[in-house]
Amino acid sequence: MSKPDWQVTATTIKCDAVSDEVTIMVYPDGTAKCASYTKFGATDKKTLAKLETRAKKLRINSKCEGPQCRRITDYRDKIMAEEGP
Repeated sequence: MSKPDWQVTATTIKCDAVSDEVTIMVYPDGTAKCASYTKFGATDKKTLAKLETRAKKLRINSKCEGPQCRRITDYRDKIMAEEGP
C-alpha cells in the first residue's frame, strides 16, 4: 500500500461518550487520535472533578474511552479503506 499524499485528515463529530463535539485526526501512517482526549481522557484530577461536576449538573455522560475508542478506530478504518491498496 502506498502512502497517501495528504498530511492529515480530520472530522468533527458529536461524541456520545463525552456529550460534546470532538475532532478525530488520521495520519497517512494509519495512526489516529482524538484532539479532545487530553480534555476528556488524560487529564489531572482537578480537571476530571470539574468534568464530573458538569456531567452531573447537565445529566450527561463524561466517560472518554481513550485512544482506542471505537469512534477513532472506525473513522481511521474508513479513511484508510478509501485509500485502497
